[in-house]
Amino acid sequence: MEGQGRGNIDLNLLIVFDAVMQTRNLTRAGQRLGLSQPATSHALARLRSMLQDELFVRTPEGMQPTLRAEQMAAPVREALRALSTTLQPDEFVPAQAARSFTLVMNNYAARAIAPTLLRRVAAAAPGVTLDIRPLGDVNVLDLLDGDGVDLALCMLTNGGERFKCVRIMQDDYVAVLDTAHPAAQEQEWSIERFADLPHLAISSTGDDTGFIDDLLQQQGLARRIAARIPFLSLVLVLVGSECIAVLPRRVANDLGVICPVVVRELPFASPRIGLSMIWHRRIDNHPAHRWLRNMVRASATGG
Repeated sequence: MEGQGRGNIDLNLLIVFDAVMQTRNLTRAGQRLGLSQPATSHALARLRSMLQDELFVRTPEGMQPTLRAEQMAAPVREALRALSTTLQPDEFVPAQAARSFTLVMNNYAARAIAPTLLRRVAAAAPGVTLDIRPLGDVNVLDLLDGDGVDLALCMLTNGGERFKCVRIMQDDYVAVLDTAHPAAQEQEWSIERFADLPHLAISSTGDDTGFIDDLLQQQGLARRIAARIPFLSLVLVLVGSECIAVLPRRVANDLGVICPVVVRELPFASPRIGLSMIWHRRIDNHPAHRWLRNMVRASATGG
């Protein structure tokens, strides 16, 4: 009887198990699935009874999985993904689609690609929702492997056997300053002039411009950093100040369209910043995901 019961496990119970495994919280798992907390708890209780294992134990840190749950987690998630992909339609009609995609992006992609991508998707597929999340310091391949992420945009250049990784654009760095800044009218700066101007350094993760300090040090110079601020504060601090900031060209040009700032070339050769698109090979040929990747490419290239 025990084996027969396990063979007849309701698929919905495994979906609840996977959601609890991902969130480690019954309420958040229910919200993800559109279920109430009691309904989620009842489904988990049924699965516990069928498998004769507690599966999750309440702790101050959340629902901690038992050894049995940890052993089940990866196979269950992979099976649910495979089933979802199998049941999705072979054709994808953007104008008629009603679905969501989850993307993770580094800071550069969120500024340089996301605005254009959102406008393109809204125009082509008004029923499609993009859930764009910051990458931060998390391992991007782990996210693609186990957290329901469809696509990642970051600096990675090799995804290994399970993932495809394609470089979609490159950029360089420029300086940005207020239009009323005295140096804004100077078409070219000497390296000494550049070093002497007060700089705003971006403190957000992935915004390191340490290459500037290395290059200046080779000339016996050092830049004057007036403040270190997150990117979200940059425009409010930069406009009306006597500071400059060094940003990727694409981001700087976009700021120049909506803010009273000008873009100036650096007085030395700029390093290049690369952006790649990474996805799991299991969705490589799926029409909806191919469409999404084409939209990202077009957003990156302006095509």
